[in-house]
This record gives sequence, structure tokens and C-alpha cells, in this order.
Amino acid sequence: MKQLLSIIFLLSATISFSQNKPGLKLWYTKPSGKTWENALPIGNGRLGAMVYGNVENETIQLNEHTVWSGSPNRNDNPLALDSLALIRQLIFDGKRKEAERVVNNAIITKKSHGQMFQPVGNLQLVFKGQENYSDYYRELDLERAVAKTSYKVDGITYTREVLASFPDRVIVMRLTASKPGSLSFNAFFNTPQRNAIVKATSAKELTIEGTTKDHETVKGMVKFKAIAKIRLEGGSLTSNDTALVVNGANAATIYISIASNFNNYHDITGDQNKRAAEYLDKAYPKSYAAILPAHIAAYQKYFNRVKLDLGSTDATGLPTDERLRNFKSGNDPQFVTTYFQFGRYLLISASQPGGQAANLQGIWNDKMSPPWDSKYTININAEMNYWPAEKTNLAELNEPFFHMVKDMSVAGQQTARDMYGARGWVAHHNTDIWRATGAIDGANWGAFNASAGWTSQHLWEHYLYSGDKTFLASIYPVLKGAATFYVDYLIEHPKYHYLVVNPDESPENTPKAHQSSALDAGVTMTNQIIFELFSTTINASEILKKDKLFADTLKQMRSRLAPMQIGQYGQLQEWLDDVDDPKDNHRHISHLYGLFPANQISPYRTPELYSAAKTTLTHRGDASTGWSMGWKVNWWARLLDGNHAYKLIKDQLSPVEASGGTRYDRGGGTYNNLFDAHPPFQIDGNFGCTSGIAEMLMQSADGAVHLLPALPDDWQNGSVGGLRARGGFEIVNITWKDGKIVKAIIKSTLGGNLRLRVSNAMKPGTGVSLKAAAGKNSNPFYQVDETPAPLIVNKGLVSPPQLKETLVYDIPTQAGKTYTLVSQ
Repeated sequence: MKQLLSIIFLLSATISFSQNKPGLKLWYTKPSGKTWENALPIGNGRLGAMVYGNVENETIQLNEHTVWSGSPNRNDNPLALDSLALIRQLIFDGKRKEAERVVNNAIITKKSHGQMFQPVGNLQLVFKGQENYSDYYRELDLERAVAKTSYKVDGITYTREVLASFPDRVIVMRLTASKPGSLSFNAFFNTPQRNAIVKATSAKELTIEGTTKDHETVKGMVKFKAIAKIRLEGGSLTSNDTALVVNGANAATIYISIASNFNNYHDITGDQNKRAAEYLDKAYPKSYAAILPAHIAAYQKYFNRVKLDLGSTDATGLPTDERLRNFKSGNDPQFVTTYFQFGRYLLISASQPGGQAANLQGIWNDKMSPPWDSKYTININAEMNYWPAEKTNLAELNEPFFHMVKDMSVAGQQTARDMYGARGWVAHHNTDIWRATGAIDGANWGAFNASAGWTSQHLWEHYLYSGDKTFLASIYPVLKGAATFYVDYLIEHPKYHYLVVNPDESPENTPKAHQSSALDAGVTMTNQIIFELFSTTINASEILKKDKLFADTLKQMRSRLAPMQIGQYGQLQEWLDDVDDPKDNHRHISHLYGLFPANQISPYRTPELYSAAKTTLTHRGDASTGWSMGWKVNWWARLLDGNHAYKLIKDQLSPVEASGGTRYDRGGGTYNNLFDAHPPFQIDGNFGCTSGIAEMLMQSADGAVHLLPALPDDWQNGSVGGLRARGGFEIVNITWKDGKIVKAIIKSTLGGNLRLRVSNAMKPGTGVSLKAAAGKNSNPFYQVDETPAPLIVNKGLVSPPQLKETLVYDIPTQAGKTYTLVSQ
């Protein structure tokens, strides 16, 4: 009998187990406790929340996208212009430490070094007498954007669901108990904001009213209001000065609305009280049963566009934290699928049209003084946040980032004029909600001024994917303004005679050969960015049929930029002089910008540069910060080495214990809730790796749509659908078996030639014209600007790439039609 009961118990547990964990979910058998990096994120692009899933003392930590310290301000240094000639001469003379001192005084700001993204507060729920619980389970359902917690106390099952409603702009929490009359709890707000008042009102609402803090000479003037209101089914609701008390209810629904007075970066005259009340008043009459399907539909409009199947193993039956611990040494391809889709989930949740761009932590932060202020680091991190947007079919979510770039293109005109005597616009290595474009932190970070060129490239890329000429015309002034700055700012190098930026730096790297200073002139990354920016602006000018004389100026100046150089170790040089150290493991490998996100280095078009980039990447090694490993996944994918890219994914998906957030540590990885660990938490690593996984499966930056360009040995069978390529092509589906493509279905939204690169022979489906590719791709969205030939110290050190054989086909397409190919 005991054996029979044991078997029945195991069978019921297995059935329950399988019913609870289908699909794409993060799930756990333990609460978060006090660890923020264990909590689960929800968001709707305006509001963000971290759901702890604690039983007795639940915490819902709250953010609103415009709650930042400070107020409208500028941080330009007016001393820069008079000191520029001296700084340049010192750098050209090799006196970098002397130049540092002048830069720190004359270029680095004496005002704000950037404002801070800050928390609103926490909703706390206290459930007395529930310390002895069983059958605990919590999850984040990536397919529905709902967080759920369930457990049993005294035979009663308690369930909570939390979502950040996209259409209703509120956070909604549903609490139920399996036995009527069993739901009792106290609810109250608390907040780390010092200039805030927390109370329970006579209308039985919880409120936080506050003003953000002053920071670095800038007065805090963002006023915010949070309101929580509870709808009961049965039972009673009473209140005291600070809390709402629920007793004996069957179910309860909590509605949370948050708003601020922020209108835009120079206008904070909004009415936070009216806004918060309006959002709440519109949502509160709706039941959870009405809010849930509308929320899911709005979310799935984005999420369901891409499907990925890399196969699964028994590892899918384990909780997420256990899968994370086992991943590096185990076999769990479905965990990659989950992590990929988690990245898309985070972008949908953190970045919505009309909202603020996803910052260094997306839209989630519990600290009043977060690491690096949780602002926008635009020498890599903010750009990385948006790498997945176009290719993983989330193009609309670029809008907040595009809006930020447009804002900077206005704010940065004064910075260019006052600091450098130049036209156009400029931005340094950081910005914030107030669109500060001055130089911050110190010479070895803040002197970087290529962010205008880099961020502008995202706008051009959107055109390449969409073909939208109206959009291109609207953002052309941004491109032209960024290019105009360099027309005025470039200066001839007295030794090499190239046009260079000075002062310049390869972000944050301070080589010993340069007196441990980042300052230099004409670093490789900046040369690549300017080459790309000039080329983009020339191409846009020709498409729009305007500014021919300006485009001619850019062509002439582009021809005088330094070409890439291959140095004494066969490496791609990071600087004009050959001082790279093969033992340098710096997290920034900025001079590989030309490999990714740009397309100036190609295994097919520039084999010598391909070889040099591979040598550089090998020298730098794999271990690094979380975001750096995310970038490396993309680089190895562009080098067509799927196994090495997958090795980096395994390195990134290595568990890191939350320690309260020290600064830079080389032991990057992933927290239990799958947030990227720099450490501390930075969301860019999540987005970087999501982009890298997409790059392993499809690339379209090198003159063709390349299917499965970097497929690792561990992904021999699978399918993917919904990825987007340049020129308006959508990969409806690719199915592969034993590493070979079985079937490919591609939709053309713009028409034009589809040049397809594949690893095995294909034959056309019905009505498809397929021929071997010849000559230049006639599709204008696949025109690739020719990379200047590199300068090579010793050609004997440059090994020709060993590439797998591929076949390249051309397929003429018509807009709106779908094309099928099958393996021969």
C-alpha cells in the first residue's frame, strides 16, 4: 500500500509539474527573499516593477520611466574652446598625462556628471500567519508577460498574478484563495525618496507624493505621484494612516498608477496628480478578467512575431536557477531559446513608443544612487540595448531611442559650438533624461566624442530594414548634423597626415605605451565610426536627392581618413601606432566596431581584416564583464564561428551571486532572474546576447541574407521564424536538420533582388526563380561601401580565413509575396 501511494504521489507530482511549466517561463521553487536580483521584472515601457514573490512579506518594487534626479540643465565646459589647441598639441607631442590634466580642467564638466534614474518606492503586502507554507512556486510567463506566485497554507492555495498593463498604463495584481473568505493582508507603500510623503487616504487609497533629489549642483524638480487602490470580492477593507487592511476576502485586485510632471527634457510643467488619477480612474472600473486579455494581446503583438526552437532535453524540467547552474556543463538548448526570448521580453517591457529609452538597467532600479546612475552610457551600452530591435522584429521599440538621439542632436549643437567652435552636433560618452551632451567623469572616459556618429547609425539602419523614405527624410538632419561636426572638427595628423579626431580615445582603454592614458588622436574605432557616418550621410543625400556639394565634401574628407592597420602581432591595431599588447584583456574591444555593429570587416570582402579581427579577439580572451561577453557573441558570429559564439553564451550564462553591487569585476555572468551581471546588473548584456543569437542564425549586413551563418555543433536541429533582414525581408521560417537547411520561407515586403547565402544546395519551390548569384547585388539596401585596403606591417602574420563552403543564389522578388526553397 505504501508503495502504491508513493507511485500515485509521484505520478500526480509529475502531472502537476508538467502542467505548471509549459512554454517559455522563468520559474522557481523559492521566494526571492531580500535579493533584488532574484525578483522578476514586469514593465510596460512607462512603469517597471520587480516582483519578489515572498510569502509573508511581499514586495513589489516600483519604477516610473521619468522619475530621475535633477531638472533641465546643461553640463558643457566653456573652457574647452580656448584650451583645444593646447590639448591637441600635447597629444600630438605624446605628452598625454599633461593633456589629461588640461582635459580634466577644460573639457570635463564642472557641473552635473549626469543625473540618476531613481525608484518610486515599494508596495508591501503583509500576510500574517503564513510562515508555514508548502508547494511554493513562482514564475514569469514570457508568453503572457505575467508574474505569478502560488503556495499553500493550511490546505488553502493562495495565488497572486501581477502584470504591467500595456493598454491601461497601470500595474495590476490579482490575489485569490482557494477557500472563500481566506484572504487577509495589510498593504502599504514605503519609499527611499527623502522628499516624499506616504499615506493612506480617506478614500482608501495608498499614495506616495514626492519630488526627486538634488544631484551635483542640479535641483531635483521631478514631481511624482503613485496611487494604489484595492477592489475586493467579499470581506472588508479598512484603513489607518499608512495602510489598507483587507480581512476575510475571497479575492482582491490591486491597481497601481504612477505619473510625473515630466513632459520632455526642457519642460516639467505636467500635472502628476491629474495624470496618475486619470490612469487609475480609467483602469479601476475594469475587472482583472477584462484587463488580462487586453494586456496579453497588446504584448503578444510584439512577442509572437519570432519563434525559435533549438530542441529540448530533460533539463527543461528543472527550475530556472538550477538550469543556470547546470548550463555550462550540461545539455540544455532550450535554455538558450528562453534566454533569447527573455531578451525580447525585456525590450518590449522597457521600451515602448512614447516612453523613455531603455537605460543602463532598462526600466528597473531599486537604488537611490544606482551604479553609473543607471543613465545612458553611449560609448557602447545604450546602443547595445537596441541591437536586437530590427533583427528580432521589434522595430517599433526603437522609437524612444530615436527620440533621444533627435533630442541630443538639438542639445548637442550648443555643445559643439561652445566647446569646440564647430557646427553640427556632438555628444560625449554619457547622457541622461535631460539630454546632457557635455563630457563627464574624467579624461580617460569623457573625452570620447563619437557618440553622435554611433547613435545616428541606428536611424540609418532602420531605413535599411524598412525602406521608409519618409522616415529617412525626417532623420536626415540628424545624420547631416553629426557629419557636419566632424567636417569642422577633424584635423590633419602632423606625423601620419590623415584627418583625425583630437582629442580622441578608444573607450576606457589606457595602454601602458600611452602613459596609461586613454587620450590619443585618430583611434581606430573613431575612424570607423566617421567612415560609416560619412558613408551613411552620402548615401542618404543621394537617395533624397539633396546636398550634393555637402556629400562631395564628405567623400573628399572620407578619402583622407586613416585606413585600418594590421600590426606586429597580426592584430587589428587599436591606435594609429602599433602598441597593442597581446596580453591586454580589456573589456572594451572598441576597434572591432568595424566588425560589429558595422560591416567594414567581412570574411568574404576583407579577408585580411577578418584574420586580424580574429587575432585581436583571441588575444582579448573570453572572460569579461557580462555586457562584453554579449558583444563577443556578436563578433564571433560575424567571424562565422558558431562554436566559439556558443562558448561565449555559456560563459555569459554562468551564475553570479548578487553581492550588493560592487563596481567592475571581470567575473561577469548572469543572476538568478537572468538579468545580466556586469557585475553589478546592466541590462545591455541581455540585449547584446539576444542580438548575438540572432546573428548566429541569420545575418544581412554583408551584401546578402546569410542563413545559419554561425550554427554551433550543439544546434544541429531546429527552426526559427520571424527574424527580419535588411531590405524588408522577413524570415518566415528556416528549418534545419543535421546542420543543413531543409526548408526556408522568406517574405519580401519591398520587392527587389533577394541574394541568399546558404551552406547547402537549395531548389526553388513553386513559382520561385532561383539562379546562382553573379556580380554586385542589385538590391539598393544591400550596397556595401568599400572598405579601404588595410596597412599591414607583416603580411606573413595574416592567415587567410578557413571558411566553410557556401552557395549564393539570387531570387527576384515582388513586394508582398512569399518565397519557399527546399534542400536538394
